[in-house]
Amino acid sequence: MQTGKIDVTTENIFPIIKKFLYSEHEIFLRELISNAIDATQKLKTLASLNEYKGELGDLTIRVAIDKKKKTLTVTDRGIGMTDEEITKYINQIAFSSAEEFLEKYKNQENAIIGHFGLGFYSSFMVSDKVEIFTRSYLEDAKSIKWTCEGTPEYTLEEIEKEGRGTDVILHLDKDSKEFLEEAKIEEILKKYCRYLPVEIAFGKEKEWKDDKYIETEKDHIINDTKPLWTRKPVDVKDEDYKTFYRDLYPGQEEPLFNIHLNVDYPFHLTGILYFPRIKRNIEIQKNKIQLYCNQVYVTDSVEGIVPEFLTLLHGVLDSPDIPLNVSRSYLQGDPNVKKISGHIMKKVADRLEEIFKKDRKEFEKKWDDVSLFIKYGMLTEEKFFERAQKFALFKNTEGESFTFEEYEKLIKDNQTDKHKMLIYLYATSREDQYSYIEKARSRGYDVLLMDGQLDTHFLNHLEQKFKDARFTRVDADVIDKLILKEERTESKLTEKQREDLTPVFQGLLPDKDKFFITYENLSETDNPLTITQSEFIRRMKDMSELSGAPNLYAGMGDAFNVVVNTNHPLILKVNEAKDKAVGKKVDDINNELKPFNEELSKFEDQHKDKKAEEIPTAEKDRKEELNKQIGKLEEKKNKVLADYGKKNKIVKQLIDLALLSNNMLKGEGLIKFVNRSIDLIK
Repeated sequence: MQTGKIDVTTENIFPIIKKFLYSEHEIFLRELISNAIDATQKLKTLASLNEYKGELGDLTIRVAIDKKKKTLTVTDRGIGMTDEEITKYINQIAFSSAEEFLEKYKNQENAIIGHFGLGFYSSFMVSDKVEIFTRSYLEDAKSIKWTCEGTPEYTLEEIEKEGRGTDVILHLDKDSKEFLEEAKIEEILKKYCRYLPVEIAFGKEKEWKDDKYIETEKDHIINDTKPLWTRKPVDVKDEDYKTFYRDLYPGQEEPLFNIHLNVDYPFHLTGILYFPRIKRNIEIQKNKIQLYCNQVYVTDSVEGIVPEFLTLLHGVLDSPDIPLNVSRSYLQGDPNVKKISGHIMKKVADRLEEIFKKDRKEFEKKWDDVSLFIKYGMLTEEKFFERAQKFALFKNTEGESFTFEEYEKLIKDNQTDKHKMLIYLYATSREDQYSYIEKARSRGYDVLLMDGQLDTHFLNHLEQKFKDARFTRVDADVIDKLILKEERTESKLTEKQREDLTPVFQGLLPDKDKFFITYENLSETDNPLTITQSEFIRRMKDMSELSGAPNLYAGMGDAFNVVVNTNHPLILKVNEAKDKAVGKKVDDINNELKPFNEELSKFEDQHKDKKAEEIPTAEKDRKEELNKQIGKLEEKKNKVLADYGKKNKIVKQLIDLALLSNNMLKGEGLIKFVNRSIDLIK
């Protein structure tokens, strides 16, 4: 028997392993089985080269637990090890300074494996003692037992062992009892070893007999050694892809289509990616892509490994060029990973363009399902935007679809304003903005439907990309101002009449701080009152809420313009009725106001070039008194006009109609509107 010390430069290597090697201790089983797979694959290679001439026999890797002995064993019939190989691969830990290592990687548990070859030593995260029983495939090789109890000391001795291969026996510590449970080991094996290329047996198959499960003689194989992505695309049928998807994601709705990746140069990459039915909700799981390295499961958290928008896809990726150590900082800086990421993005764009060109009608049918994904990619990846603008679609309120180029040609002649700016009109709800959509269509304008979750951001992005173009929501202004032309209609109301009408309408609005009366010289056939909202304020608020910072523009509030059509017969009728009902009272108040306004105007002229400190106090006091008197009289006049408006059923009806067309009339107000409408009809 031989004893010795593991070749490290510090005594505290095992506490380091227990504390820092991995954030999830269960990965020890992945590492041990990966080693067993390597040993088995090496033997197959030697046999194929005729360097090993013995019988391969049963190469199944076996995992077993013994609750009484508190052990977990991984057995393979692979290449095995000689005592020299144990010294080389087990007794020498490949790093120069454990102190330097600890300081450098103390906050990066996942960064260790792969840098330092510590896969086997992950066993000590869960074990008090580890034993290796091994025999090399070489003729006349001796059987060796290696033992270590979690210290730098080990023992190495010759033993009797039949057949080549390696048994690794873990004597689990008191904190790792969970790994003696069948269900736990089954779960780990299914997670990390589901598609490994050598069969892995864990116990025996069970069958239901006499009201209980009975073990059979058949091995319980937990993995598929030839998963779909390892096959050539020409050998795979559509139904195979669907079956594999159902196996990966039981109970999920079938995907739209898939991409089968099979790359040999300049890196190795295989995999199958599926386009799920994302619909309109971006609050979805982004852990649906499983990352493998030579069929060994690595992670399902691929953010930072692939572009952000690709994390919305489902499926598997497998590449030996992606190392098992999945430290984000390491992977994000790895040149191979960057190349792979870029290639996947290119293949996704290729596949989408291929589907678009091959069967555009089918692509249009699926647009609502994939649009969120495509827009997300166009927003976040410049190279994807360049490719995607060939097949990305605009959809209008009539359900028609257009490429960006097609749509520009469609609207260019009629929707270019007097400043040579191309105006893209859009709605976010066909139902809520129906009246505005119809008004735009009556002018020959086309209206896009932009009701997706990312569309506010997407519109901003397109405005930066499109030359001399702007997106305007169809209810952002009255129809004549959405796309400004050279023509201008004259107003039938004077400035004075507008001023007097403002309190008539303002007094009946539900919130004076939210609604503001404005006037536009529109056609007689346009609506008498129209409610609009600033495109800028609304878009900024929408973007702020989407970005998770809703308070950024909260101070702006919801501000709406109530646009009065100065040429509509009903508005003119209200003005005439107002003059008849309260015209004399208003004139009397205006006569009272006249001398005060004249005196104030004279005061302003006299002191317009003076600084405040140059104006005598008495004159300042007089100005303040004038403003108070004017304010009282203006308030009195506005009250007379507002009281008139409240009594006028037509005024109230016009306001309610405008509110109703914007879905702003509800509850008691809606009931009163209905009753008033009935009275007006009688």
